[in-house]
Amino acid sequence: MSNAVDVVVVGAGAMGSTAAWQLAKAGRSVVLLEQFGRLHDRGSSHGQTRVFRVSYRDPLYTALAVDSIPRWKELEADSGQVLLEQSGQLDHGFAPAIDEIAASLEGAGFDYDRLDPQAAAERWPSLVFDTTVVYSPDGGRVFADRMVDAAITTAERFGADVRFDTPVRRIEPDGEGVAVVTDTETIRARSVIVSAGAWLTRLVGPGTPWPDITLPEVTVTRQQPVHFAIRPGMSFPSYIHHIADDAPGAALRFGAYGLESPGEGVKLGLETEVMCPDPDEVGIVDPEITAEAIRYAEQWLPGADTSEVSAVTCLFTNTPDSHFIIDRIGPVVVVSPCSGHGFKFAPEIGAIAADLAMGGERRHPEWRL
Repeated sequence: MSNAVDVVVVGAGAMGSTAAWQLAKAGRSVVLLEQFGRLHDRGSSHGQTRVFRVSYRDPLYTALAVDSIPRWKELEADSGQVLLEQSGQLDHGFAPAIDEIAASLEGAGFDYDRLDPQAAAERWPSLVFDTTVVYSPDGGRVFADRMVDAAITTAERFGADVRFDTPVRRIEPDGEGVAVVTDTETIRARSVIVSAGAWLTRLVGPGTPWPDITLPEVTVTRQQPVHFAIRPGMSFPSYIHHIADDAPGAALRFGAYGLESPGEGVKLGLETEVMCPDPDEVGIVDPEITAEAIRYAEQWLPGADTSEVSAVTCLFTNTPDSHFIIDRIGPVVVVSPCSGHGFKFAPEIGAIAADLAMGGERRHPEWRL
């Protein structure tokens, strides 16, 4: 394999772009392949903003947030872009969830305020609060498209070979490494990072040259975030509304979420179960989901002007327990799926993936294949 590159990264979304940045910065030869165009809107990483939070019911993810903050700062320094704003974030609703969040924040040494709904509404009149509230000043928002673009640009500056409109058709064993097959060439590499999101199962697992990579039951759902205009004098922090749910994986899910997004108003996401068996079918905006979002906003978001509304679609790729998949089997590193809550950790997940591709061993049991 004397002519091989060190690593091929498949997928230039949030995780793949940051992995390529870390690899190139470390001096490794890396090729980043993306089946669509730069900053496309077909997957899970597009859009203006995402919620950033350190407040998790599961302490594993609060700890991951601790590690992610300096990695966001590193990418900001490398790119010269503002990517993270720690402007505050709210959790409210299901009391057991809020209790677990407070315990996670306290255990990690983060400051927080515990409030009742009336006190919270006096402080943030743009929202109506449910049951009990935690405010985390270390949360806020990250800029999604801007971050992906910054990671790609910085990876290129460090020497990465980035190719768009280049679908990967197969990943084949090649001695101790891999051969990554596109429509026009075969690229040999010592290892490959598969960060293909909803297209993961086309490249690894049953029916591929890697049948021994046993994936959990991965499902893809189509989500439909909605944006409303913001009423004069109102503003929104990032927020999560937790509903009563003790089913498997519930600690990593939510009932509703949102934040103020520059140029778009206030974003509202309601977790949907619209299955998407073929990720190539982008789908169209469903007026019934938009109507449900309007009903939610009229009850819980008095600062939102529901007469001005727009909606977009995106994909969530989910595991049964909502944990991530970040693991290495032979020369293949699998980084997917992120079950709707991964973007805030992207620079750190990219670093973990890069480390695995270079022979490292950072693998939490919850993320193992």
